[in-house]
Order: sequence, then structure tokens, then C-alpha cells
Amino acid sequence: MLLHIKNVLDSHRLETVRMLLKDADFVDGKLSAGKEASRVKNNQELSPQSQLHQQLNQIVMTSLVQNEEYQAAALPLKVATAFYARYKKGMTYGFHVDDPVMGPMNARYRTDVSTTVFLNGKDDYEGGELVIRTPYGEHILKPDAGDAVVYPSGSWHKVAEVTKGERIVAVTWAQSMVKDPKQRELLYELGKARDTLIDKSPEAEETGVISTTHINLLRMWSEV
Repeated sequence: MLLHIKNVLDSHRLETVRMLLKDADFVDGKLSAGKEASRVKNNQELSPQSQLHQQLNQIVMTSLVQNEEYQAAALPLKVATAFYARYKKGMTYGFHVDDPVMGPMNARYRTDVSTTVFLNGKDDYEGGELVIRTPYGEHILKPDAGDAVVYPSGSWHKVAEVTKGERIVAVTWAQSMVKDPKQRELLYELGKARDTLIDKSPEAEETGVISTTHINLLRMWSEV
């Protein structure tokens, strides 16, 4: 499932994040890439030694994991702290698939769901589109600042070359309670139908049936 979530970060939080990153120490993004991805990766990332990570995550990651749409789509069990990436003119990240397992040896997690949170406006740069291959063709996305794009980590995807300006994003991954992306999508769609029925007809028999079905499918498919 490919999902565009609007307004994960409001304008006040975005301004704070941009101020924190304005004079931050960025390093070559290849340092965090796997063997295959490093061949096509050309960006910069906030230094792992930067003292800003905690402040940024408190704003960006807290807003993301508390977002109801994200929770419903990702069904997160474990969520990684974000990488804060910067793309200047000429930088790009060619087609790749995210590593299946990430994290230090004592805190490994499976990457089921990838998320990009856009931290500056789409008019601040040219190019830099997020391109994701799906069974229905390529999707080209360039959302507004504060929006997030959520997609299966096994999808081939790239960042088109930035031809002007600067693109700033936060990227994170989640191990989902439900490993299968098709099952997650079914639960997401069923959950939306359940919420609509609860709002419109909370006492109706079909509302109870849909709600119970959703609950029991999550119980059946979850790996918690």
C-alpha cells in the first residue's frame, strides 16, 4: 500500500525543525548505505554524532507515530529513529530496495514499512521527486512540507535528481505487527469502513460484524 498522509507536521513544528537543521553537521549519506544502495546513493545525512537527533525525533517522530493514519496503515511494532537527509543540486538516490533488516546487533528490526516525511516545501527545490514502482506503474510524488509518504519497504524506489534548491526529508522504517503488505492493506481498508460505520450507525448489527471481523483478522495475522 502506498499512502500519502497530509499535515503530519504543522507549520510551527516545521519551522522549528528547519531552524535546528539550518547549521547542522551533515555527512556523506553513503556511510549509512548497504553495499548495493551505496552505488546509487548521493545525498547527505545528519551526522550520527549530532546532538540534534533527540530534539528532532521528539518533534518529527513523535508527530508521526501519534498520527492515527500512520498507525492504521503501518500497524507499527518497532519504529526506527529517523535519518535526516539533505539533497542539494545534482544529488540523487537511484532505484533501490531498502535493506530487509536494520539496526544494531542488539536491536535488530525487520523493515516492513518505509516512510518519508517532507521537511521543506516542494517549491524550495526542482526535481527531487520520490518515485515508487508499484504493480500499477510508477508513482511520482512531491508532497507539501509536513506531509509523509508511507510505502512497503520491498518496493523499488528512487529520489530523482535535484536540479535546483535543496530537498530535506526524514526517513524512517517500521517493523509491522502484520508482516504481509496485502494483509496490512486489507486491515487498513476494513478499519476505515469500520470507523465510518461506528460514526454513522454505532448500534447497527453490520457495524458489530465489521468491527469484530477487523479485530479477529488483526488477532490472526499479527506477530506480537
